[in-house]
Amino acid sequence: MNRDQLVETAHRIVGGGKGILAADEGPPAMKQRFDVIGVESTPETRRDYRELLFRARDALAASISGVILEDETIGQAARDGTPLIRLVEAAGAVPGIKVDRGLVPLALCPGERATEGLDGLRERLERYKGLGARFAKWRAAISIDATLPSRTAVDAAAQGLARYAALCQEAGIVPIVEPEVLMDGAHDIERCAEVTEGVLRTVYAALATHRVFLEGTLLKPNMVLPGAASPHQLPAEAVAERTIAVFRRAVPAAVPGIAFLSGGQSDVAATAHLDAMNRIGGFPWRMTFSYGRALQDAARRAWSGKAENGAATQRAFGHRAHMNALAARGRWEEGLEAAA
Repeated sequence: MNRDQLVETAHRIVGGGKGILAADEGPPAMKQRFDVIGVESTPETRRDYRELLFRARDALAASISGVILEDETIGQAARDGTPLIRLVEAAGAVPGIKVDRGLVPLALCPGERATEGLDGLRERLERYKGLGARFAKWRAAISIDATLPSRTAVDAAAQGLARYAALCQEAGIVPIVEPEVLMDGAHDIERCAEVTEGVLRTVYAALATHRVFLEGTLLKPNMVLPGAASPHQLPAEAVAERTIAVFRRAVPAAVPGIAFLSGGQSDVAATAHLDAMNRIGGFPWRMTFSYGRALQDAARRAWSGKAENGAATQRAFGHRAHMNALAARGRWEEGLEAAA
C-alpha cells in the first residue's frame, strides 16, 4: 500500500470545489431511468448517453473531480473507439469504479438488506486498477423506522464496508465508504440523526479493526434528513446544522473528505443542503457531492435518446454540475436556478 499515493488521490477527488459524478448505475437501474424517457436500455444506448456526459469536457473540467463508472462502462469504447475511461481522464477527472454487486435480503432480518460482492473482489480490483480506476465505491443501504435498523444489519454493513476498504487499499485504490441510511419512511430528523450517528460509529470501529488507513479513504453518506414521508420537513439551514453536529461526533478528522449522496432528494434540495453546510464551515473535512440522479435527471430528459439533443443534454448537465460546484464552496444562490 502506497499511503502517499492514496492520500494524493483522495485529496484530488474532494479538492478544488469540485465533486463526483456517480455514473455507476447498472443495467437494471439504467432500464428504470430510460423507461421514464421512453428509451430502450441497451449497451449501445447506455454508451451513447454516458459518452455525451463524458464529452462535456468544459463541465467536467470546471466542476467534476471524479467519475464513478460501472463494470460495463469501464470496458466500453465510444463510437470512435476511444475507451470511455480515457474521456474521463482527458477532462481531468479521476476515474473510479463501483465494485459491490447490489443488495439482497438479509437472512432472518425482515425488511433489511445486505450488500454482495466480496467474493472475487481482490481479483476484480486488480483488473480495474489495470484499466485505470484509482478509486472505488461500495454501498450499504440501511433501512430505518421506529425499530430498524437491527444491530445485525448495521454490523453486517460495517464489516462488509471494512473488508472492501482494506482490499481496495491493498490494491492501491482509494475506497469510498458509503453507508446510506435511507430516506424512505415518515421518521423525523432526530430519528435519522440517531441512526446515522450509530451507523457511522460502527463503521469507523470496523475500519479500525481492519487496519484501514483513514487518510486514504473518503466517506459517501446520507445527509441527516426527515424521512421523505415525514410531515415535518425542515429548511436547509436546519438540515445542515443537524448533519454537521452528527458528523462532528462520529467521523474522524483524519478522513480527507465527505462526498454526500443525494439519496432521493430533488436536484435543487440536494444542492441547497450542501451549500448550507459549506456556508456554516468550520469542520475538518472537505464537504462536496457524489450525485447520480441529482446530476443527471435533467440531462437524461433533455437527451431522450435523440442524437440531435446532444448539445442540450450537455448544457443541462453542465448547469447542474456548476450549481453543485458552487454549493461545494458555499456560493450557490437559488436565484441562479431561476436564471438558468
